[in-house]
Amino acid sequence: MSWQKQVDDINAKRALAQKQGGDEAVARQHAKGFLTIRERIATLVDPHSFAEHGKGAGGAERDAAGNLTEFTPGNYVAGLGKVHGRLVAVGGEDFTVRGGSPNAAGLRKSVYIEELALRFKVPLVRIHEGGGGSVTGSTGKGPVGSPVYEKPRFQTVAQCMAQVPVATAGLGAVAGLPASRLVASHFSVMAENSSIMIGGPALVERALGKPITKEELGGPKVHAKSGVVDAVAKDEVSALAMVRQFLSYMPQNVWELPPVQPCDDPVDRAEDALLDIVPTNRRHAFDMRKLIGLVVDKGSFFEFGRAYGSALICGYARLNGRPVALFANDGRYLAGAMTAEAAQKVRRLIEIAETFHLPVVTFVDEPGFMIGPGAEAAGAIRYGTSAVLAAAMCENPWATVVVRKNYGVAGAAHYGANAYVLGWPSAEMGALPLEGGVAVAFRRQIAAAADPVAERARLEAEMAAKLSPNARAESFAMHELIDPRETRGYLCQWVEWSEGPQKQLLGPRGFGIRP
Repeated sequence: MSWQKQVDDINAKRALAQKQGGDEAVARQHAKGFLTIRERIATLVDPHSFAEHGKGAGGAERDAAGNLTEFTPGNYVAGLGKVHGRLVAVGGEDFTVRGGSPNAAGLRKSVYIEELALRFKVPLVRIHEGGGGSVTGSTGKGPVGSPVYEKPRFQTVAQCMAQVPVATAGLGAVAGLPASRLVASHFSVMAENSSIMIGGPALVERALGKPITKEELGGPKVHAKSGVVDAVAKDEVSALAMVRQFLSYMPQNVWELPPVQPCDDPVDRAEDALLDIVPTNRRHAFDMRKLIGLVVDKGSFFEFGRAYGSALICGYARLNGRPVALFANDGRYLAGAMTAEAAQKVRRLIEIAETFHLPVVTFVDEPGFMIGPGAEAAGAIRYGTSAVLAAAMCENPWATVVVRKNYGVAGAAHYGANAYVLGWPSAEMGALPLEGGVAVAFRRQIAAAADPVAERARLEAEMAAKLSPNARAESFAMHELIDPRETRGYLCQWVEWSEGPQKQLLGPRGFGIRP
């Protein structure tokens, strides 16, 4: 006697699962310019590192003798793999089976992948392409709905967000539950040929009577600016490369420190270009991204959300190989003023940094909250204050480099609870930006002058002469007033000092970050 028949049955199911929805379905997927889920996982993880869980899960049909006659694999592929040599839990919908709308085994595996990440305390990567639930899935026989004792489906999602890095990629059409899972992450990216929607075009037309395409509804032009995703990639391979890059800045979980990489960029590199990167004419803007690149480890800055809340630049970088979260004002967009969208982007970065113990660095050229009817309608003061309070409550190591302007309540968003403050000779600080402050404080004097324009200019020049940061440095209102070329050296030294305080913060924070 032998168990060969049973083993043959196991191998037959595994072979059928590898075929996914069949040769024709896979060919259709490729014809549309999309990879299959198995190809996507192979692109994401280190070569030959993926160990699938539930290879034989799915729906099997057998004849009277128990022989396998048909097998439909669970349309969610899940398992453990490695990214940069570190273990991750990875999974995603198989669009070649039911268009990614979950079958019974697929749904269970999509929930299991979150449990897997929590159990092994490793990052979670979801690769999404699917339409969520189907109306036909709720009309069959048997029990209806979830039992009352079952925990909420999204509880494990929230637990993952609070304990392990979560990265997601939208590749293809993503709607319903997969779209919700996609945004429940610390980093999300979509490919240019993808779309992300609460409900698809057919549902929108039926409900609202409005014909619309997937691209118009939730294409990359929409979501690059909506804040739904952090980045848009030119194709699937580039999107998955961004996921790998994001994970390189993150620890495995909240009980570990972020990984330190070898660095051959000298810590005392002093770029002469920093000396004149800020124009002496206060009305001229400068390239903040160039400034960042001259200070952090070469090629290490990884920006997200560039088209959303564009007045603030947010991302991750390294200083002498150590990961940091970084944000800065972009004076070339709305003078760098904090809008409602920019404030939400900054608050999220601060919370991610606090969750995963990344030191925070900010380069300040802050004129204050955005003003005007549009800003008021968008709730800039509410969201801006939320960012300010997130910074005030953040106990992470924090370095503030005042490059130029630092005005108003919005300026407080650039200071954590334990901020190490460096100032450049170009720094200026106050309750209001100079021009607006003069217009308010000297309104009557300006109006009464024979030449109001000349009088205002004279007062602005007089006040500007008093904005030198020397008085603050001499009063020890900042740690150091420095030559801009010294910035990298000071920050690399500070981030090395910060390892001790980082270790004291290991473990879950008192809150769980929300999307």
